[in-house]
Amino acid sequence: MSVLGGKKILLGITAGIAAYKTASLVRLFIKLGADVKVIMTPASKDFITPLTLSTLSKNPVHSTFYEKEDENELWNNHVDLGLWADYFLIAPATANTLSKMVNGTCNNLLLATYLSAKCPVYFAPAMDLDMYMHPSTKNSLAKLQSFGNILIPATSGELASGLVGEGRMAEPEDIVSFIESDITSKLPLKGKKVLITAGPTYEAIDPVRFIGNHSSGKMGFAIASAAANLGAEVILISGPSNQQIQHSFVKRINVISADDMYTACHKYFKESDIAILSAAVADYKPKNKADQKIKKKDTTLTMELTPTKDILASLGEIKEHQFLVGFALETNNEIENAKGKIKRKNLDAIVLNSLQDKGAGFATNTNKITIIDKNLIEKPFELKSKVEVAKDIMNEIVTKLI
Repeated sequence: MSVLGGKKILLGITAGIAAYKTASLVRLFIKLGADVKVIMTPASKDFITPLTLSTLSKNPVHSTFYEKEDENELWNNHVDLGLWADYFLIAPATANTLSKMVNGTCNNLLLATYLSAKCPVYFAPAMDLDMYMHPSTKNSLAKLQSFGNILIPATSGELASGLVGEGRMAEPEDIVSFIESDITSKLPLKGKKVLITAGPTYEAIDPVRFIGNHSSGKMGFAIASAAANLGAEVILISGPSNQQIQHSFVKRINVISADDMYTACHKYFKESDIAILSAAVADYKPKNKADQKIKKKDTTLTMELTPTKDILASLGEIKEHQFLVGFALETNNEIENAKGKIKRKNLDAIVLNSLQDKGAGFATNTNKITIIDKNLIEKPFELKSKVEVAKDIMNEIVTKLI
């Protein structure tokens, strides 16, 4: 998944021949999981049809303040459009539009929306060579950047006039890559490595049976996505789980037993900046695993169990610079037990949830947590989806680190 996945992108199209490339641009954004809305200047419809862009974006295309529907006039609210977007891209941005953006001229819906936007604004100039090199255009480019707008530089190549030189709009793939790189470079965990464990472990009794628990891995996978969306390089060590994750910043390592997870954690821990151990690791395993399937008998079966390795405590013992976060799932004396684990296992924080709380625990889509830091300061959160809980956890960690 791209950093643009789930983001709302407003694409502004002006009247340049490069407007024909915006069909590919919309498709690329949609393919990356973004939600796209399009605003066109009236003149831009001479270069590409609103129907094409509406079909590709799966959203209505706007170009005027008012639209007629039957006998009614509908107002396209430029303020709502500007507030809706996570990112606003104006491509192609003609010399005419650049000048109007600089001077606050507001004679069409696109420009009114630009002046109302609260999100980052990217612009990709497109015009002929002499127009691009003109001092007024250079002034417009410099002014817009001084306003905080982000320039996607024009490239050199064959232009519509037949001339060859600078002024050609960047290709759609390059525009998307530029925006992704720019967003990633500004994320708070850019350059950080995060180790996350998720899911249950299965401790073999014989070749068929195992000791396990009801953990689905949903919480750990949500945390992995949240960390990656903040720019981190994530190593996700997962026990058996049906959960899926597709993100270019996440590397998934599949394990089965507590011993497998112990080995994998120690392999990646030293190079990690943050470690979040949310897996529900089995506390015990059979002392002796049967080589053959144990046959059912009428008599009772007695099995001797032995403790598994305490992965969290073992990492706490060798911790150097890492920010180490544990999880505690409790049924009684929750706060006291969680605080005890912080001290015993040398943690920087612990995420507590209780099976007493409705909607929390295994196999649910929601969770209710309390985060306790190493100073034993408690921060409770309301019941939320695990996706939102994951964001809360990562935001708290970022706050502690920055």
